[in-house]
Amino acid sequence: MTNIVKTPENKLEELGIILEPARQPLGNYIGCVRTGNLIFTSGQISDQYLGTLGQDLTVEDGYKAARQAAVNVIRILKSELGELSRVKRVVKVLGMVHSALDFTDHPKVINGASDLFVEVFGEKGVHARTAVGLAQLPKNAAVELEIIVEVED
Repeated sequence: MTNIVKTPENKLEELGIILEPARQPLGNYIGCVRTGNLIFTSGQISDQYLGTLGQDLTVEDGYKAARQAAVNVIRILKSELGELSRVKRVVKVLGMVHSALDFTDHPKVINGASDLFVEVFGEKGVHARTAVGLAQLPKNAAVELEIIVEVED
């Protein structure tokens, strides 16, 4: 019996996720910066979920927004690396949640991104993380993500 190794691209396909080309930045910056074997991504949002968690949106909406923002981060990585199997480790995730003052479920929202990284990259997707609430995000987005990944040379 042959063990078939699934690539991150195979896993995305199984999840029904099609990676479109990476978006163009909204300002005077680039989608990511590589230094040595680390890639730092610029913040990525989901245009599909706009508004404030705990006011306009539910935790479930936020989870979906974080998942979509994670797809956008993966698009940046795919554009930079060509092959997602070159990701050695998702090191750190910073999840920013557009939230009402009394909203406290930021970790549950950012699980949408964390869960996707683990689904796509397996053990390499397990990471350190910070989830914070902010009064506003670009374009009224519900979630913004940035990550640091270690890559193969």
